[in-house]
Amino acid sequence: MTSIYLIRHAEAEGNLYRIAQGQYDSILTDRGWRQVRALERRFADIRIDAVYSSDLYRTCATASAIYKPKGLPLRRVRELREICVGDWEQRTWGDIYRRDPVQMENFSLHPERWQVPGAETPRQVLDRALAAIREIAGSNEGRTVAVFSHGYVIRLTLAALQGYTVEQLARTPVGDNTAVSLLETEGDSLRVVFRDDNSHLQTPEFLAGEKARKRANGVEPGLWFEPLRRQEQAELFEKLAAEAWKDAGAGRAFDRERLLADAAGRCTLVGYLDGEPVGLIQLGPETGWISLACIRADCRKRGFGVQLIGQAVQHTRLQGGERLSAAPAAGGPAERFFRDCGFAPAGAAEDGRVILVKEIGYDPEFLGKCGENAPL
Repeated sequence: MTSIYLIRHAEAEGNLYRIAQGQYDSILTDRGWRQVRALERRFADIRIDAVYSSDLYRTCATASAIYKPKGLPLRRVRELREICVGDWEQRTWGDIYRRDPVQMENFSLHPERWQVPGAETPRQVLDRALAAIREIAGSNEGRTVAVFSHGYVIRLTLAALQGYTVEQLARTPVGDNTAVSLLETEGDSLRVVFRDDNSHLQTPEFLAGEKARKRANGVEPGLWFEPLRRQEQAELFEKLAAEAWKDAGAGRAFDRERLLADAAGRCTLVGYLDGEPVGLIQLGPETGWISLACIRADCRKRGFGVQLIGQAVQHTRLQGGERLSAAPAAGGPAERFFRDCGFAPAGAAEDGRVILVKEIGYDPEFLGKCGENAPL
């Protein structure tokens, strides 16, 4: 008999920033790394003979919870990748919902109807994932292995093994990040012993680091973004900027002309919900420098602010940057927000404000694709 622990990756950028990550190589969040450590504690006394992972960054990084402490090689398998979502890749869920509500509903409730240019079908994903898992089982007779994959792939696989069709997928649960399922194989038989267990995330040790977190709403479409057209939206820009200026508590009057002058040549993105602007983020002049980030006063504490950071990450990576920086007023709400988003002190600006930095680069160790260490 072969035992297979099937494990979802830890929280990654797309999960937090409400961006469709599909087969994009997103990195883990700070919370994701805490989940990795919780997973390592869970498996500390469990014998694992081999570790397999999809070749995407977020699964390889999560797999380090097991392969590193146990001194095992990581074996990457392309067929364990998340579903390719085609034209949806790297778009916000808010933008997808706005532009294609029918296919968004199909993706959630009627996967057999879901069609997006360039995307895989759920059936194609299920066929490749099940074939890979069966081949891993056949190569590890009598052993215990850990297999790291993705939310949609795992949900499809578990549903099929429990007798659900693709059309019935919506009836099945969605496992949390790092949720653990156990499969057992004997001959050609493959059965689910348990699924989607997250008990390692319910321990006092893990919960001590948790913070109250809010998101846009139950289905979490979040915001969609467009570049600011200052001539058409000057009033919006000035209103939100004035609010941010006031929050900074800098003890100086709002300088409209300076603000508009500074905006020239910088990238300013406006976030919308239901067609209404709720916030903006401005980047520049240096790569990765956040010169302004603000959410409309009546829309705060609803999980929108972190989505601004998601846009900063995407924009900065396209420019080749590997870190974000900001210099909010010390002790104010902006500083607390950036620190909550994983920014850490890295010096002081000329005017005495603290410079906060967030690293967004990739660790080369987790970027390896299928190659000489592929097992199949």
